[in-house]
Amino acid sequence: MENQINAYNNISELIGNTPLIKLNKIAGDLIGDFYAKVEAFNPGHSAKDRIAVHIINEAERKGILKPGSTIIETTSGNTGFSIAMVSIIKGYDCILAVSSKSSRDKIDMLRSMGAKVYVCPAHVSADDPRSYYEVAKRLHRETKGSIYINQYFNELNIDAHYKTTGPEIWQQTNGNITHLIACSGTGGTISGTARYLKEQNPNIRVIGVDAFGSVLKKYHETGELDTNEIYPYRIEGLGKNLIPGATDFGCIDEFIKVTDEASAHTAREISKTEGIFAGYTCGAVLQATRQMNGLGEFDKKSNVVMIFPDHGSRYMSKIYSDQWMEDQGFLNTNTKEETQQIQVIR
Repeated sequence: MENQINAYNNISELIGNTPLIKLNKIAGDLIGDFYAKVEAFNPGHSAKDRIAVHIINEAERKGILKPGSTIIETTSGNTGFSIAMVSIIKGYDCILAVSSKSSRDKIDMLRSMGAKVYVCPAHVSADDPRSYYEVAKRLHRETKGSIYINQYFNELNIDAHYKTTGPEIWQQTNGNITHLIACSGTGGTISGTARYLKEQNPNIRVIGVDAFGSVLKKYHETGELDTNEIYPYRIEGLGKNLIPGATDFGCIDEFIKVTDEASAHTAREISKTEGIFAGYTCGAVLQATRQMNGLGEFDKKSNVVMIFPDHGSRYMSKIYSDQWMEDQGFLNTNTKEETQQIQVIR
């Protein structure tokens, strides 16, 4: 009898089917039941694995990607890591234009995955030639045989989550989900997931999480892109200074804004109470959930699913660094005392 080995062909086969985990301690004072869809269980440690493999597979199917091609993308870090990972598996070169707001950890990870990285200033307008949008476009023009994924305006970004994240959540909750709460950056995650879930039950409430300094919430409410809303903020992968074509605003019932500081502390709290090493945007989505709870959004029958997009290891030099937190003015006397847990014996 021929030996049979039960193994995956490559790491990309591990993408998707991430667990839904009930939050117990940190959600104890909230009304209803609260669950985290923990996307850090993807092999690239974020939800962006889903779009990377889907978009690249579709480009191959359509003959757009061929042997020797170069993949170019704009990213705040997570999409870049996922694309670099899939590029390695499939044999493509990878060039990434990265926002300077991205953590040092993310940038180092991209380089360690063989990507060529261009770090671009974060706080410039989208049409500035130095912005990561414009740098990626220029690199695409200059690089023969390249494709530009352009996640912000790529419908496949939505499609990836419509085909995977939405059905997974519906199955995992046995159709009993009442609320979906997710951060909105490119908008692909929340739009694709919400589009599928609302087809199953249009009464599911979908709440998008936005950042102060971003234009998404006001645009959703008024249809106006108000540049006066734009100012620098620290959360990565959340909010935008333009309106992404990959956001289906019609699937989102409401937006709520969160602060950099509250989101950072909430992420650290998740790690210390639930044992889930949470990324910055995980803190943002739980902070938004707390704010919605305070507004009377939930009742005892609510089954609230929050998408936790990535892993805390991406933020060791930021929210998990006491020095960075102190430099931002996020640590007061009480929180400083709580963080001083390391003792060096000499």
